[in-house]
Amino acid sequence: MQSPAIEEMFARFGPRYRYYVSFTAMMGTMAMVLTATMINVAIPVIMGAFGVGQDTVHWLATGFIAAMTVSMLLNDWCVRSFGMRNTYIAAMLVFTFGAILGGLSPNVDVMILARILQGSGAGLVQPLSMVLMFQVFPMEQRGKAMGLFGVGVIVAPAVGPTLGGVLLDAYSWPYVFFMSAPAAVAGILLATIFMPRRDHVGPRPAFDWTGFVLIALFIGCLLTGLSNGQREGWQAPIIAVYISVAAFSGVAFILWELNTPNPILQLRLFTNRNFLAAALVGSVLGAGLFGSTYLVPLFVQTIQGYSPTRSGLLMVPGGILMMIAFPIAGRMADRLPRHLLVATGLFVFAFSSILMMQAHTDTPFWTFAIWIMIGRVGLVAVMPTLSVSALSTLSNEMLSQGSGAINFVRQLGGAFGVNLMAVGLQQRTAFFADGYAGLQTPDNIITMDVIGRISHLLGQMGWPFEMLPFGALYLIGQTVYLQASMMAFRDIFLFVALVYFVAMIPAWFLRTPRARQAPVAPLRPGPSLAN
Repeated sequence: MQSPAIEEMFARFGPRYRYYVSFTAMMGTMAMVLTATMINVAIPVIMGAFGVGQDTVHWLATGFIAAMTVSMLLNDWCVRSFGMRNTYIAAMLVFTFGAILGGLSPNVDVMILARILQGSGAGLVQPLSMVLMFQVFPMEQRGKAMGLFGVGVIVAPAVGPTLGGVLLDAYSWPYVFFMSAPAAVAGILLATIFMPRRDHVGPRPAFDWTGFVLIALFIGCLLTGLSNGQREGWQAPIIAVYISVAAFSGVAFILWELNTPNPILQLRLFTNRNFLAAALVGSVLGAGLFGSTYLVPLFVQTIQGYSPTRSGLLMVPGGILMMIAFPIAGRMADRLPRHLLVATGLFVFAFSSILMMQAHTDTPFWTFAIWIMIGRVGLVAVMPTLSVSALSTLSNEMLSQGSGAINFVRQLGGAFGVNLMAVGLQQRTAFFADGYAGLQTPDNIITMDVIGRISHLLGQMGWPFEMLPFGALYLIGQTVYLQASMMAFRDIFLFVALVYFVAMIPAWFLRTPRARQAPVAPLRPGPSLAN
């Protein structure tokens, strides 16, 4: 049942209102998700501009996703308190301010703060858009609605690196931030016309500040501990403090949410088998989606020497394929067994990760692009089907909570996925580098022959005689590091594939026949959240 505010908008604009408001919602979603991934191609440039390493710069991606994850839990309360229109506009304003601040950042710390602000705005808009589109489309077209929603959530990460690369090569890194501001402003203007107002005027519902602080502590401390563990040492006292605080706040959050009358995350949702299975698969989906858009541009720029534009263009064929396939996948979600679609999509994405393990310094552009396209086909099959499976079993009163929760777990998977992949990449690179370096000894005939050849070439180039050994050793060290990095990337691609294969197990529990899918009952009488 639609809210009076939505019915009023249909009466004003007619049946095509669902497309007007969907376009408005997707303007914000696409602008924000584009920003989440455009920064990935700029990471090597920013590392050089500010003199920081991977252990710091990955927070530009992780901080954004973590802030988005936490702020998603605010969506339900904000919508009930201020309505969809005001919540959307406020989130877009915060996001735009973060974009401008990021482009004007004098150092990497301010840039990370700007990314956190952008993520905070993005976290409010994504679940709001999903709930709105779920309610303006009839029951038999909800797969189609989630297909349209998926265009923004999944296609934007594929197109983002391309836009970022073009801006970097044509201008400089600040324009990667500034690019998203015009789309956000356009979304604000459209929202004043097409977004529904707040239905009910009265006292605002109580907000679960304790739960919010506990989940923010859990995510922040755990991500900080994981990202700093390699640099500080996993036995360092500060790392133990981070992990301990994260463990305590995580347990305290669960206990608090089970007993508070106004939880920020309704854990009762996870007693629904379909929703729980969708949440587990969604967390893996987020890890693979954001992790792959982080890894691939980094690989081709550091290992194959791609320019930012070329690394971005590598993602374009997959993005075009997804634009074509998403509406089809949305209709398939309305007609075919959902568990089969999700399991097939997971298998296909895992297979593409296995293919990427073959990547090396000379992998052709189109070979890599085809591997990415295969993975995107898998994501197309999973995304709209998973959203329909998660939300179709919920009552209208629980849609906002359910949307926030399913987006929360997907983004949480993305935050931890990027973080763990960055940490794993550092560890495996160090492991292989140590192994290869240990083989470069005076007893290694091949190594000594290479040193001699390099020294001869450097001598012909005019290097001083006393510098020839140092130059040769430096070049061999660079070669060893490059080989170690390539092997580390292969290990991470294998890890992603294994995780996706394992995720096929919970995907099978989405096979509940539609006739037996009972909506979760509302917790208590209250106003509709579709405002």
